[in-house]
Amino acid sequence: MKMTTEPLGQELVDCLEKKAQIIRRDIVKMISLAGSGHPGGSLSAADIIATLYFNAMRHKPDNPKWEERDRFVLSKGHAAPVLYAALAEAGYIKREVLWTLRKLGSPLQGHPDMHKVPGVEVSTGSLGQGLAVGCGMALAGKLDNLDYSVFVLIGDGESQEGEIWEAAMMASHHKLDNLIAITDYNDLQIDGRVSEIKDVSPLDKKWEAFGWHVLQVDGHKMAELVAAFDEAKTIKDKPIMIVAKTIKGKGVSFMENEVGWHGVAPTEEEMVTALAELGVADWESW
Repeated sequence: MKMTTEPLGQELVDCLEKKAQIIRRDIVKMISLAGSGHPGGSLSAADIIATLYFNAMRHKPDNPKWEERDRFVLSKGHAAPVLYAALAEAGYIKREVLWTLRKLGSPLQGHPDMHKVPGVEVSTGSLGQGLAVGCGMALAGKLDNLDYSVFVLIGDGESQEGEIWEAAMMASHHKLDNLIAITDYNDLQIDGRVSEIKDVSPLDKKWEAFGWHVLQVDGHKMAELVAAFDEAKTIKDKPIMIVAKTIKGKGVSFMENEVGWHGVAPTEEEMVTALAELGVADWESW
């Protein structure tokens, strides 16, 4: 189903767009300072993550283990910078810790570590596993009579993994309507276009065939994202998949829709250029 939206308060949209812009700036800077990382898929997910952490999810940064919190699983764990940036902006970690990304002894490694970073629910990295973990969390919530939702972000390339579809069957079978998955559909993976390597389309029809309630949105339009998450919370007896069409490297002109930026860090010069496009004049003071 294609999302149609009523006009949302411009104040909320503006707030979420500002949060996404901050997240993108932090992604670029931390990956450049680290000298390694995955900018493309982190930038493509920034609007989704901003909407989750600053509108859709119920959580308490000062109490990360609050029993009734909504849970978030970053199944595409290599996009850890987008999660770290959101956690810093939300107050789970100090912002200066971002600049230690991938450094020896830093809690912020190339993939999220639930034992080292407050707010990280699951250590992820091996593609295909996050949705299955999310199913377990959602089922646990049902069994424990806890009213929380579980949000799982997966990649389109990751959707080539068989475990994704095993989890899809499990969620539908158990009617996990507290499970909301999002596909970051940017059509690029490390070796090229998803549609050319192993096409996963049509994603909407596939997820519907597996018994899910499916919504399709522009993953860079806040109003559509907000409306989709609001609708998702009203669905009963079915898990929900939000297929979000995105652009890899979104926000940085020379990274957008370029497969080469899947896992390459920008140089200092490239970082300065990228941050300037994102509205930062002095990267050292950012």
